[in-house]
Amino acid sequence: MLVLAGALCPATVPGFARAVAVFSFTVALSTRHARCVLQCRPPLSNLSANCWSCLHPVNMFNSYNVKFYHSKALTSPYPGSHVERSPVPEDKVGWLTEWKDYNPVEYTAMSVLAGPNWADPQINDKGFSPKFNERDGEVERRSLNGLYMVVNGRPRNPVGRTGLTGRGLLGRWGPNHAADPVVTRWKRDGSGNKVAHPVTGKNILQFVAIKRRDCGEWAIPGGMVDPGEKISATLKREFEEEALNSLQKSPEEKAELEKQLHKLFSQEHFVVYRGYVDDPRNTDNAWMETEAVNYHDETGETMDNLLLEAGDDAGMVKWVDISEKLKLYASHSYFIKLVTEKQGAHWSEDPGPEC
Repeated sequence: MLVLAGALCPATVPGFARAVAVFSFTVALSTRHARCVLQCRPPLSNLSANCWSCLHPVNMFNSYNVKFYHSKALTSPYPGSHVERSPVPEDKVGWLTEWKDYNPVEYTAMSVLAGPNWADPQINDKGFSPKFNERDGEVERRSLNGLYMVVNGRPRNPVGRTGLTGRGLLGRWGPNHAADPVVTRWKRDGSGNKVAHPVTGKNILQFVAIKRRDCGEWAIPGGMVDPGEKISATLKREFEEEALNSLQKSPEEKAELEKQLHKLFSQEHFVVYRGYVDDPRNTDNAWMETEAVNYHDETGETMDNLLLEAGDDAGMVKWVDISEKLKLYASHSYFIKLVTEKQGAHWSEDPGPEC
């Protein structure tokens, strides 16, 4: 049985038009076009929906009308396990493509089944009646990309098949909300002057990166939004915990950190991205969504006074020069690229062909 959680009355559902658009996101297009667009995405300010429409045979719009796709969400083995996803061909990812023989693997990690406070019960557990597509008490079950479908009581990944059902390592059925603070500064020489790239002539931007303990990949120091927590609070908390090791600080040291970071996190900032994330933890029934926000220290004075120290989920932390050569976790390289476009900083030595 297929149902859509939540009413479809335009008068009662905010963003109804956008929600309807989500249902028609699956498009069959050639892989030749996909290669073109992956190489030559235009600047954010000149974004063309026609150009981006050929990004991938299966894609969807996020809140910035940029289409996203499945890549890392199809990889095996599933993180932290030896579980292999059922292979999903590119032309079978989208739900609108009929595939009667689709036989995904069911997997939910024991750490999730143990019932920690950040995880939902199993979908059929007595007394568990989640309100999908709604604010469910303190738990946010609304997607940043509009309404999603619910099939046989389980939410359906809005981008498409992943070869895996259940929740994997994710706690919530449906969207699992995160926040990613992208803290940047200009690279400077010993005299304090900005350093320009020798080929493009554009100034080089740096950001605070952490090396994740779980997979060893470099990433933005973000994390999950706690129930009832505001995104702004999550952004600041995660940066303090992972890049400044605030959990191990004394009350006096924490107070000093708060004082120094207040200026940076209270200034004008740039919302880089809000929406679905192509994450290796995603399944057919649970997926990651994030809000990535850029906090830029223009003079470098604020961050120069803070000692980076890895904490919580981070194994290492350091300032990293930004360029297209970066290989980061999940969709983080894409977020970083958007920041360079906003700041007018160096990204690639090769501008690529025109779309």
